[in-house]
Amino acid sequence: MFNWVSQIFAVTSFSMRSLPQRKGSSAAAMLGIAGVVAVMVGVLSIAQGVLKTMESSVGDSNAIVLRSGADSEMMSGLSGDDTRIIAEAPGIARDANGAVASPELFVIVNLPARSTGTDVNVPLRGVQAPAMTVRDSFKLVEGRMFEWGLNEVIVGVGAHQQFSGLEIGSSMEVGKEKWPVVGVFEAGGGMAESEIWVDAAVLQPAFRRGNSYQAVYIKLDSNESFDEFKDTLTSDPRLNVKPMLESEYYDSQSSVIFNMITGLGRIIAVIMGLGAVFGALNTMYTAVSSRNREIATLRALGFRAGPVVISVVCESLLLAFVGGLIGAGLAWLAFDGYRAATLNWASFSAITFAFDVNVKLLVDGIVFAMIIGLLGGLFPAIRAARQPVAQALRGL
Repeated sequence: MFNWVSQIFAVTSFSMRSLPQRKGSSAAAMLGIAGVVAVMVGVLSIAQGVLKTMESSVGDSNAIVLRSGADSEMMSGLSGDDTRIIAEAPGIARDANGAVASPELFVIVNLPARSTGTDVNVPLRGVQAPAMTVRDSFKLVEGRMFEWGLNEVIVGVGAHQQFSGLEIGSSMEVGKEKWPVVGVFEAGGGMAESEIWVDAAVLQPAFRRGNSYQAVYIKLDSNESFDEFKDTLTSDPRLNVKPMLESEYYDSQSSVIFNMITGLGRIIAVIMGLGAVFGALNTMYTAVSSRNREIATLRALGFRAGPVVISVVCESLLLAFVGGLIGAGLAWLAFDGYRAATLNWASFSAITFAFDVNVKLLVDGIVFAMIIGLLGGLFPAIRAARQPVAQALRGL
């Protein structure tokens, strides 16, 4: 056993010392694998960024009430009377101004994207004063709050960065009117940062919505209050509503886009990975061919086939590991924190997010690189071990 291990160490160390003699082919293999890892991590970081944005939208002990049967705000509709009944339900937190319940109106406006200039659907939300209390992370970072009753708007930092015409002092066109932008706000990295906010009482007549809303956002006394709150609303014959915890709601919102982007990223990674495997195969076959006589000499001196196989595989794994590290580092430098916008399939409106290149993605990328290296080195290793010693020695 000791002799076998010592043979592995000897052959592997010899293989590693000979790497500088194959700089070109080794570098090509590493860079090919690095490219695959960088693309895979970059694409998957989009899904992670969207998921993180959705998770950041969830408030502690928060709930949302939609019309029964609706899966999103766009499909929901509640009357003003409905929202007043909802605000009277038990389990809702209360402050000096009453129940912390925010009836909100959700519509779509078209604005040009800064990157392409093409029009995209941007969410415009009509809110009431409790909206800022329901969302604990709400904070104005530029300008001022809009005046209640006036057609002024504030915009989330994501919308401010991604869409044109939302600078403070500019005006967005709604119908035939100009609505000035007076402030920019943050919301803890949540979906609200993709939105434009205005007084709901101003938005309703502008879009001919009467006294109607899409949803009511609620701050509960505690998570334990939700069951009582839900039971009260669903058993009230005056209402036809679906109460949900925000965590449940945003999980359903993110599942479609997360699965779609993740699936696409994996397909791209597999396709590119196949190309990288062939590149690694070519590199390792070349390496084995250039060392035929050395390997044959070692076999003639009594070295077994197993250590030869392991040495070739170790060389391929080393190249793949270095390539994976390079690709993961490039993806982190290029994508982490980069802000972009995509379509929220649940509401058919844009959602802004930041690419999230997290530790798990980096580890996954390196593991994928090692799999490529294992597949790329295994067959050349077996070929080297099976090569007849006499035939290889004829070249000496």
